[in-house]
Amino acid sequence: MDAAARDEGQEPIGRGPVAVSATLKGSTRIAEARAMAHGFLTTVRTDHGIPVSARAMDVAQLVVSELVTNARKYAPGPCLLRLELREDAVQISVWDRSDVQPSVLAANPERVGQHGLEIVMAVSQSFRVREERGGKQITVTLALTDDLEGDAADRGVV
Repeated sequence: MDAAARDEGQEPIGRGPVAVSATLKGSTRIAEARAMAHGFLTTVRTDHGIPVSARAMDVAQLVVSELVTNARKYAPGPCLLRLELREDAVQISVWDRSDVQPSVLAANPERVGQHGLEIVMAVSQSFRVREERGGKQITVTLALTDDLEGDAADRGVV
Protein backbone atom coordinates (compact mmCIF):
# COMPACT_ATOMS: atom_id res chain seq x y z
CA MET A 1 0.00 0.00 0.00
CA ASP A 2 1.26 3.46 -0.76
CA ALA A 3 1.82 4.90 2.71
CA ALA A 4 1.40 8.45 1.44
CA ALA A 5 -2.07 7.69 0.12
CA ARG A 6 -3.23 5.62 3.09
CA ASP A 7 -5.54 7.23 5.65
CA GLU A 8 -5.78 10.28 3.46
CA GLY A 9 -8.44 11.86 5.63
CA GLN A 10 -10.13 10.09 8.47
CA GLU A 11 -12.42 12.58 10.21
CA PRO A 12 -14.74 12.44 13.20
CA ILE A 13 -18.40 11.72 12.41
CA GLY A 14 -19.66 15.13 13.51
CA ARG A 15 -17.29 16.98 11.17
CA GLY A 16 -17.59 15.03 7.97
CA PRO A 17 -17.17 11.60 6.50
CA VAL A 18 -15.18 8.89 8.21
CA ALA A 19 -13.13 7.44 5.40
CA VAL A 20 -9.83 5.88 4.48
CA SER A 21 -8.25 5.27 1.10
CA ALA A 22 -5.08 3.80 -0.31
CA THR A 23 -3.40 3.38 -3.67
CA LEU A 24 -2.71 -0.29 -4.18
CA LYS A 25 0.32 -0.92 -6.32
CA GLY A 26 1.51 -4.13 -7.94
CA SER A 27 3.48 -5.19 -4.87
CA THR A 28 0.48 -4.82 -2.55
CA ARG A 29 -0.94 -8.12 -1.41
CA ILE A 30 -4.69 -8.67 -1.33
CA ALA A 31 -4.33 -9.53 2.36
CA GLU A 32 -3.20 -5.95 2.99
CA ALA A 33 -6.38 -4.62 1.39
CA ARG A 34 -8.48 -6.94 3.57
CA ALA A 35 -6.52 -5.80 6.63
CA MET A 36 -7.28 -2.20 5.70
CA ALA A 37 -11.02 -3.00 5.67
CA HIS A 38 -10.77 -4.82 8.99
CA GLY A 39 -8.86 -1.95 10.57
CA PHE A 40 -11.30 0.65 9.26
CA LEU A 41 -14.35 -1.20 10.57
CA THR A 42 -12.64 -1.85 13.90
CA THR A 43 -12.07 1.91 14.20
CA VAL A 44 -15.70 2.59 13.28
CA ARG A 45 -16.78 0.23 16.06
CA THR A 46 -14.30 1.12 18.80
CA ASP A 47 -13.59 4.81 18.25
CA HIS A 48 -17.03 5.90 17.03
CA GLY A 49 -19.25 3.45 18.89
CA ILE A 50 -21.08 2.32 15.76
CA PRO A 51 -22.17 -1.34 15.78
CA VAL A 52 -20.40 -3.56 13.27
CA SER A 53 -21.44 -7.21 13.29
CA ALA A 54 -18.94 -10.03 12.87
CA ARG A 55 -20.75 -10.98 9.66
CA ALA A 56 -20.41 -7.43 8.30
CA MET A 57 -16.69 -7.48 9.12
CA ASP A 58 -16.25 -10.76 7.22
CA VAL A 59 -18.39 -9.70 4.26
CA ALA A 60 -16.56 -6.37 3.91
CA GLN A 61 -13.22 -8.16 3.76
CA LEU A 62 -14.59 -10.60 1.18
CA VAL A 63 -15.92 -7.77 -1.00
CA VAL A 64 -12.63 -5.86 -0.79
CA SER A 65 -10.76 -9.02 -1.72
CA GLU A 66 -12.97 -9.73 -4.74
CA LEU A 67 -12.99 -6.15 -6.07
CA VAL A 68 -9.27 -5.56 -5.61
CA THR A 69 -8.44 -8.97 -7.10
CA ASN A 70 -10.50 -8.13 -10.19
CA ALA A 71 -8.91 -4.70 -10.52
CA ARG A 72 -5.43 -6.17 -10.23
CA LYS A 73 -6.25 -9.00 -12.65
CA TYR A 74 -8.01 -7.06 -15.41
CA ALA A 75 -6.67 -3.48 -15.24
CA PRO A 76 -3.17 -2.11 -15.80
CA GLY A 77 -1.42 -0.17 -13.08
CA PRO A 78 -2.42 0.61 -9.52
CA CYS A 79 -5.96 0.81 -8.22
CA LEU A 80 -7.50 2.96 -5.51
CA LEU A 81 -9.43 1.45 -2.60
CA ARG A 82 -11.70 3.72 -0.54
CA LEU A 83 -13.85 2.82 2.45
CA GLU A 84 -16.34 5.33 3.81
CA LEU A 85 -18.85 5.22 6.63
CA ARG A 86 -22.36 6.03 5.42
CA GLU A 87 -24.76 6.12 8.39
CA ASP A 88 -25.33 2.41 9.16
CA ALA A 89 -23.36 1.12 6.16
CA VAL A 90 -19.88 1.05 4.71
CA GLN A 91 -19.31 2.13 1.14
CA ILE A 92 -16.45 0.31 -0.58
CA SER A 93 -15.11 1.79 -3.82
CA VAL A 94 -12.39 0.46 -6.09
CA TRP A 95 -11.14 2.57 -8.99
CA ASP A 96 -8.97 1.11 -11.71
CA ARG A 97 -7.60 2.22 -15.08
CA SER A 98 -9.66 -0.10 -17.26
CA ASP A 99 -12.75 1.25 -18.98
CA VAL A 100 -14.04 -2.28 -19.61
CA GLN A 101 -17.26 -2.87 -17.70
CA PRO A 102 -17.23 -5.95 -15.48
CA SER A 103 -19.33 -8.81 -16.74
CA VAL A 104 -21.43 -10.81 -14.36
CA LEU A 105 -21.98 -14.27 -15.75
CA ALA A 106 -25.28 -16.06 -15.32
CA ALA A 107 -25.36 -18.22 -12.22
CA ASN A 108 -23.97 -21.67 -12.93
CA PRO A 109 -23.17 -23.95 -9.99
CA GLU A 110 -21.08 -26.18 -12.29
CA ARG A 111 -18.74 -23.35 -13.37
CA VAL A 112 -15.42 -23.34 -11.55
CA GLY A 113 -14.35 -19.82 -10.66
CA GLN A 114 -15.55 -16.43 -11.86
CA HIS A 115 -18.24 -16.17 -9.17
CA GLY A 116 -16.73 -13.12 -7.44
CA LEU A 117 -19.10 -10.45 -8.75
CA GLU A 118 -22.08 -12.76 -8.22
CA ILE A 119 -21.10 -13.04 -4.58
CA VAL A 120 -20.44 -9.31 -4.22
CA MET A 121 -23.83 -8.46 -5.68
CA ALA A 122 -25.59 -11.03 -3.49
CA VAL A 123 -24.24 -9.59 -0.23
CA SER A 124 -24.52 -5.90 -1.14
CA GLN A 125 -27.22 -3.36 -0.46
CA SER A 126 -26.16 -1.65 -3.68
CA PHE A 127 -23.69 -2.23 -6.51
CA ARG A 128 -22.77 0.48 -9.01
CA VAL A 129 -20.25 0.81 -11.82
CA ARG A 130 -19.42 4.32 -12.96
CA GLU A 131 -17.28 5.17 -15.95
CA GLU A 132 -14.70 7.79 -15.16
CA ARG A 133 -12.07 9.55 -17.17
CA GLY A 134 -9.17 7.15 -17.35
CA GLY A 135 -11.01 4.15 -15.95
CA LYS A 136 -14.00 3.07 -13.89
CA GLN A 137 -15.11 2.92 -10.29
CA ILE A 138 -17.08 0.10 -8.70
CA THR A 139 -18.93 1.07 -5.54
CA VAL A 140 -20.64 -1.34 -3.17
CA THR A 141 -22.64 -0.54 -0.05
CA LEU A 142 -22.81 -3.04 2.82
CA ALA A 143 -24.89 -2.91 5.99
CA LEU A 144 -22.86 -2.78 9.19
CA THR A 145 -25.34 -4.93 11.08
CA ASP A 146 -27.05 -8.14 10.10
CA ASP A 147 -30.37 -8.01 8.25
CA LEU A 148 -30.78 -11.58 7.21
CA GLU A 149 -34.52 -11.13 6.59
CA GLY A 150 -34.07 -8.48 3.89
CA ASP A 151 -35.15 -9.47 0.39
CA ALA A 152 -32.31 -9.47 -2.15
CA ALA A 153 -34.64 -7.80 -4.64
CA ASP A 154 -34.84 -4.79 -2.31
CA ARG A 155 -31.09 -4.21 -2.21
CA GLY A 156 -30.91 -1.67 -5.02
CA VAL A 157 -28.46 -3.45 -7.29
CA VAL A 158 -27.84 -0.99 -10.13
